[in-house]
Amino acid sequence: MTIITEIAPDIYRISTYDPNVDLQFIQFLVKDEEPLLFHTGLKKMFPLVRDAVEKIIEPSQIRWISFSHFEADECGSLNEWLTIAPNAQTVCSPIASFVSVDDFAIRPSKSMQHAEVLNTGKYSFQFYHTPQVPHGWDAGLLFETNNKTLFSSDLFHQFGDLEPITESDVIERFRQTIVNYEASPFPNYIPYTTHTTRILQELALLKPRTLATMHGTTFVGDGERALQDLAAMLREVLVKE
Repeated sequence: MTIITEIAPDIYRISTYDPNVDLQFIQFLVKDEEPLLFHTGLKKMFPLVRDAVEKIIEPSQIRWISFSHFEADECGSLNEWLTIAPNAQTVCSPIASFVSVDDFAIRPSKSMQHAEVLNTGKYSFQFYHTPQVPHGWDAGLLFETNNKTLFSSDLFHQFGDLEPITESDVIERFRQTIVNYEASPFPNYIPYTTHTTRILQELALLKPRTLATMHGTTFVGDGERALQDLAAMLREVLVKE
């Protein structure tokens, strides 16, 4: 079942829960003169996500498609979206464009420099290069400047079929996610590098009011504090001294 929630003005959270992995897979649609989709979702989920988008706008009207890093849940159905939206163009980091996207996708991408601005009409977005945050050297995150929404990808990942929006702390949920991964056959989900704290502190300076995560509840509140707490938590959990 796919659930649609407006988490900020004209920003729609499209969530599909998969009980087999106890996880929500989430895309975000921004309704504007040039509509933007952040995360395409898995290829097998394309029909569900397309039908959900159709309840908000005509899918063929999508102009921009973006994501954090090259991974199936981030951009697995990219070509399906490019096919049904003939004017759509991918927005990603230069590394993603060069290493993966422009070979994989049916049309060339638009690579964004660090903090470069994309205007979609009423709204503006800055694309931040965030290598290895959450993971992948091609990683980047998109920040909507008007209402201060940070599309945070796998940061703040939470398992479960959860509420769409919360004002409560999500750091402990994310801590448990990482601890569980580290004890599973799938460790090293989130790396901690010499750049991690600097990147998270730069994002904190944006003072986001909404943290739109790809797996789990969207956090509404003091995003600056949440990102600062995240930096401290990741160091505590992942750095073995």
